Amino acid sequence: MPKRKRKPKSTAASDVSGEDIVVLRETVPLQLRYYGDPVLRKRAEPVAEITDSERQLAEQMLMTLYATGNGIGLAATQVGVLKRLIIVDIGEEDDEEYEPLVLFNPELLSSDGEIVAEEGCLSIPDVTADVKRPESIVVEGVNLQCEAIRIEADGLLARVLQHEIDHLNGVLFIDRISGLKRRLLSEELTRIQQAEKPY
Repeated sequence: MPKRKRKPKSTAASDVSGEDIVVLRETVPLQLRYYGDPVLRKRAEPVAEITDSERQLAEQMLMTLYATGNGIGLAATQVGVLKRLIIVDIGEEDDEEYEPLVLFNPELLSSDGEIVAEEGCLSIPDVTADVKRPESIVVEGVNLQCEAIRIEADGLLARVLQHEIDHLNGVLFIDRISGLKRRLLSEELTRIQQAEKPY
C-alpha cells in the first residue's frame, strides 16, 4: 500500500518490540507482481516455522518496500510468494514514530467502527479509491523472534494491516468498492493488466 515518499533505509530495521531484526545493506529487491497476475488472487499458506529462509524473505520484502519510494505495506503474495507474511512501515503519523513491523500469520481478531479513506496499492499503480473499513482493529501474529504479538491499531496502521491481510487472502482493495466505481476505473485496470511485465 503506497502513501508517501521515503528514503531507503540502510541500517538495521526494528520490529514493534524495538529489537534489531534485519540488515538491509546487501539485499536485492524482489519483483513486484501487478494486477492481472493470478498469484494476487491466491490464498497464502501459514508459515509453520520461521527459518533463515523466512527471515531472508522478510529482509528482501523490506528492501523491496523501501525501493518503491512510497510504499508503506507489502504482503508476500505481492512478490509472488504464497506465505502469510506482511511488512508494514508507516513511518510517522500524528507525531508518533512507528518502527517497521514484520508479521507472520497475521490474524484479524476483532474490529470496531467504520471509516472511509483513500487507498492505493503497489500492485495496482496509479489507481486509488475510497474504501470503507473498520476504524479500529486487533491483530495477532508472530514476529521475527518467533514471539506472539498482539496489536491494537486504529488510523493508518489499522488500514494498512487490513489491506495487507486482505492480500494474503487474495483480496484487492478494488474488491471493496462498488461495481460502479470499479467500472469507472476499468480503463486504468485494463492498462495495468495489459502492460508488459518484467516477470
